[in-house]
Amino acid sequence: MPAYVVVSIDVKKPAQYAEYQKLAKLAATAYDAKPLVRGGRMEVLEGPAPQRMAILQFPSMPQARAWYDSPQYKRARNVRGDAAAFSMVIVEGF
Repeated sequence: MPAYVVVSIDVKKPAQYAEYQKLAKLAATAYDAKPLVRGGRMEVLEGPAPQRMAILQFPSMPQARAWYDSPQYKRARNVRGDAAAFSMVIVEGF
């Protein structure tokens, strides 16, 4: 069953965030993630909107969690530091 990582992002330091993006993309590729949304135009229907959204599809919840806990993604998170405020969830699909 697929799983989706849904991320709301408010970028504070664009140059530092760009470095995070490079490392995060490499980590996601290593864990069979399929990017479905990366930035792009948004239309707010209800509630506050983040600056950016990202949605990654993984083959399963365990695979998504393995990506998040991986050394590759930990490195990306360390590089990100305070460059952006994140809200991230893993949700199981069907």
